[in-house]
Amino acid sequence: MKTRITLIMVLSLFMSFNLGFAQQDEECMNNLSIFDSYVKSKKYDDAYEPWKLVREKCPKFNRAIYVHGEKILTHKIENATGAEQVAFIKDLMLLHDQSREHFASKYDLADVLVDKGNLAYKYREELGMSLEDDYKLFDEAFTQDKEHFTNAKGLYTYFSLAVDLFDSGKMPAQDMFNKYDDIIEIIENIISKNTTGLNKIIEKENADETLTKKEGKLKKYYESSIKAFEEQVIPSMDKKLGDRATCEVLVPLYQKDFEQNRSNGVWLQRAMNRMFAKGCKEDPLFLKLVQQKNSIEPSADTAFYLYLLTGEQKYFDQTVELETDPLKKARLYKKLAQELKAKGSYSKARQYYNEALRLNPSDGSPYLAIAAMYAKSANNCGDSNFNKRAVFWLAASTAEKAGRVDGRLKSVSAKTAASYRGSAPSKSDIFSAGNSGQSIKIGCWIGRSVSVPSI
Repeated sequence: MKTRITLIMVLSLFMSFNLGFAQQDEECMNNLSIFDSYVKSKKYDDAYEPWKLVREKCPKFNRAIYVHGEKILTHKIENATGAEQVAFIKDLMLLHDQSREHFASKYDLADVLVDKGNLAYKYREELGMSLEDDYKLFDEAFTQDKEHFTNAKGLYTYFSLAVDLFDSGKMPAQDMFNKYDDIIEIIENIISKNTTGLNKIIEKENADETLTKKEGKLKKYYESSIKAFEEQVIPSMDKKLGDRATCEVLVPLYQKDFEQNRSNGVWLQRAMNRMFAKGCKEDPLFLKLVQQKNSIEPSADTAFYLYLLTGEQKYFDQTVELETDPLKKARLYKKLAQELKAKGSYSKARQYYNEALRLNPSDGSPYLAIAAMYAKSANNCGDSNFNKRAVFWLAASTAEKAGRVDGRLKSVSAKTAASYRGSAPSKSDIFSAGNSGQSIKIGCWIGRSVSVPSI
């Protein structure tokens, strides 16, 4: 059930009665006012009876019946045991259904099913529900209202149940992997949508324009949503999947199913993506999958993988040409930069990290990666001990940029920058060198200048 309602919206549920409400049953109106007051004071037990009367007698009277009803029943569930608790759980399940029945425009099918699914997951033992029964609630939300299935907790629980079904022998491995990919696609779409909105706000900030109050709130929402999915949901899914998706598991599975899926572009795409993600790109099957996918449906992904496998420039050119979505292209540039960074090709890596920043300015992680390369190169990019350590000033200032453009990275950006500054020359070093306020040219692949702090 949607509970993210602002205070103003909540108040409007009870303060802005129109003429239609004035003609409603006076008893319902009086009891609405009573249970509203009790809920605001968190006296949920006192609110229960007047709320119950309004719910039963005037179920369409006001949406507060369902907004506050969830709080009241949740309190009852948490403070009951045995048969009484089960009765309250089932009643909350019913309330979710009734919210959509009486206020369909306010409650999407996926929201209702996912809320029921999360409730059933928490109290599955008390309800005596099977894994399959709970999974069906989420699966129905996915198959019937995928567009509105955006609840982070629900998406994780949906996948967690799939893994549990696999572990109990009730779901084939391929179906479990398919469900992982289904959910990741939903998450990627959510992240892309929020990133697009965030980038518009970041661009306005970079142009030194003042954000409106609404834009400030949207920025926080976009950042928190992206962070929740990227740093909590996806890592939790990968942890849950664990060693069920190692190369030792994947290679024989995809070998067995390859022939029957050689013309299935979706299967080939997902198989090669999973093998790459799990570090299986050295296995001959990975090249086989990529070449087959490229032969029937050339894409930026297949071209990118072929470039990594062969090092041929034509495949990278094909990657850039085929990918038209700026956010997807930014991810490809970042992925390539990570590969080059791991190989020690820092100059090329920085080039592609900068391309990723250009296409996706609200993702500050490339700045942290570039800063790390600067720090690691400090001992090789200076002609004196002082100048070598001066590289850490450049690393620190680069790391700070991450926090300026990406609110999710403010803390790690500040800590990283402070750590780098701790390795840079001290005030006494600057005094001894006599170069306060001067500019130092950093050589080798870095090719940048850094200013010595004034003392």
